[in-house]
Amino acid sequence: MQKTVIERKAEQVTLLSEKLSKAVTVVAFDYPGLTVGQFTQLRNQLREAGCEVTVYKNNISRRASVAAGFDALADEFVGAKALALSFEDVVAPAKIIYDFAKENKVVKIQAGIIEGKYADIDQMNALATLPSKEVLLTMLAVGMLTPLRELAIGLNMISEEN
Repeated sequence: MQKTVIERKAEQVTLLSEKLSKAVTVVAFDYPGLTVGQFTQLRNQLREAGCEVTVYKNNISRRASVAAGFDALADEFVGAKALALSFEDVVAPAKIIYDFAKENKVVKIQAGIIEGKYADIDQMNALATLPSKEVLLTMLAVGMLTPLRELAIGLNMISEEN
């Protein structure tokens, strides 16, 4: 009986460490004080964005973090923590949790992993406040078109003088 419990926990550690290694973004956040409905709402928002939310015992999370090579993240697992993992979109989990925390003050981002590197709370908040991909592409397009526009205006002014 005791051995099967230990084996199950070892399997959970292995599974979580594999997920931590494969994820492009991992966000560890506090959630105590959320109602079941609020946590379900957050979980649904994350799922719609292609993210996964899990709650493990801190001991399992610590061991999995160390096994995946994220010793600094292991230190963050004190108190009730949940993990949001994204395997495709780097910004989505941080942005969703950050926005959700504006409405629900009990939710607090603690730390995470961004593309294989440990990120503290400031780095996670910076990631969460990045503009969306569409806004960034628009800013890039405007930046690239501005010199062409000015050149066209200048050439037009030269041609009108003659």
